[in-house]
Amino acid sequence: MMEHLTSEQLDAAAKELLSSLEGRTLNVKDRLSIPSQDMPTQDAHERVCNMNEVALGYSEAQVKVEAMRCLQCKNAPCVKGCPVGIDIPGFIAKAGEGKYGESVEIIKEASMLPAICGRVCPQESQCQLYCTVGRSLKDVDKSVNIGRIERFVADWETSHGDKKEVKVAPPTGKKVGIVGSGPASMTAAADVRRAGHEVVMFEALHKSGGVLVYGIPEFRLPKKIVEQEFNSLEQMGVTIEKNFLVGRTAMISELMEDEGFDALFIGTGAGLPKFMNIKGENNVGVFSANEYLTRSNLMKAYEKNVAGTPLYGSKKVAVFGGGNVAMDAARTALRLGADEVTVVYRRTETEMPARKEEVAHAKEEGVKFLFLHTPSEIVADENGRVKGVELITCELGQEDASGRRRPVEIPGSERIHDFDTVIIAIGNDSNPLIERTTKGLEVNKRGNIIVDEESCATSMKGVYAGGDIVLGAATVILAMGQGRKAAKAMNEYLAGLEEHV
Repeated sequence: MMEHLTSEQLDAAAKELLSSLEGRTLNVKDRLSIPSQDMPTQDAHERVCNMNEVALGYSEAQVKVEAMRCLQCKNAPCVKGCPVGIDIPGFIAKAGEGKYGESVEIIKEASMLPAICGRVCPQESQCQLYCTVGRSLKDVDKSVNIGRIERFVADWETSHGDKKEVKVAPPTGKKVGIVGSGPASMTAAADVRRAGHEVVMFEALHKSGGVLVYGIPEFRLPKKIVEQEFNSLEQMGVTIEKNFLVGRTAMISELMEDEGFDALFIGTGAGLPKFMNIKGENNVGVFSANEYLTRSNLMKAYEKNVAGTPLYGSKKVAVFGGGNVAMDAARTALRLGADEVTVVYRRTETEMPARKEEVAHAKEEGVKFLFLHTPSEIVADENGRVKGVELITCELGQEDASGRRRPVEIPGSERIHDFDTVIIAIGNDSNPLIERTTKGLEVNKRGNIIVDEESCATSMKGVYAGGDIVLGAATVILAMGQGRKAAKAMNEYLAGLEEHV
């Protein structure tokens, strides 16, 4: 493990470097030679004992140094990699000048959630993948750290009480319903409300935020940040109705026909966990990652003497999967008191879809990894509680549809491994409730709502959809991109209705 540098050490190094660079006219070669700024983090031994945010955020000196690495390319390839089209060179330039308020205002022209996206979006596979710096150095890990700069200016705005009031157009008399309250819905609600329409958001749970509150752990995304964004929506005039399950409390048709909504956006996400259909999945001590994370994130099971939800006592935990949710579940299990946590993945680390940063953090915290293995049976004791998992060794074969080499089981390699808890984190499907209760809504074979690619319009007039309910389990920023498309189309649709009044 590399030596852990404190925030103070990283800041001191950045200040020294900044002092040597300021006042100089930097050419491309100079900028390419500036080292990438590491993100300050809690020490691994300390953070596994708390739920506080792991990444501590850049210092002002680090932000200015990192901004100097940007080449300000005229063709801005990074923008092409951003699903919502943020003017990335523009906001980085302002950050480099210390004009943080102006920087965040540039971001907010395209994205209402910079504090969230700066923390959880996989920039390395989006904007930073196309960064000229990373390409010039032949290493995407050396691209300009766009997300870290975004996070800094968003947090600066909050800490300095400098949030500007969002301007809302005069009332149009039109009413829009937003089903769900995740990132796609939040984005759609903000953009539709700005156009002057009345907006009502329906959330099935007792807290708003969707996957941002029930799925992503506190140590990656503090819930107070999500609450702040909903406060902003309410200040804009968005009404949020909680404990309202569309498809049960009211149907889509009832909202449109009886409640007077002129348009609806469906952003209910992909919250139905997938299972492996292996023997023993119903044993006591087997959890879907959804349930496990919801108990911790939404119900705060980690507050052992306060939380009302029961906490399962685990010592040796197996997590099946290799994505970000698997990393979240594994790292949460350590914080909930497990002695040992092992991620079991059927391919190699190279093929893992999880962010490199999340894998690195998991390793630092002591999570173990067992690659090229897949479970065939979950074994229970006489009381039906998990006592082990039969794992089969795999080898990689030919590439499959995902472009990754397919895992092939090796006959006769089965062996029982000792575990007392299993968390299954192999992905989610769409909840079928709205599909089954909404006549005329077209979905594909996976249950995802079919929409027009440009407008996110569904097969029902006046009804739009976006986010994971359309894309399957995707990223926050991709969901936001669809929320923006849908809002633009809804605003145009509602303007057309006004013209015909």
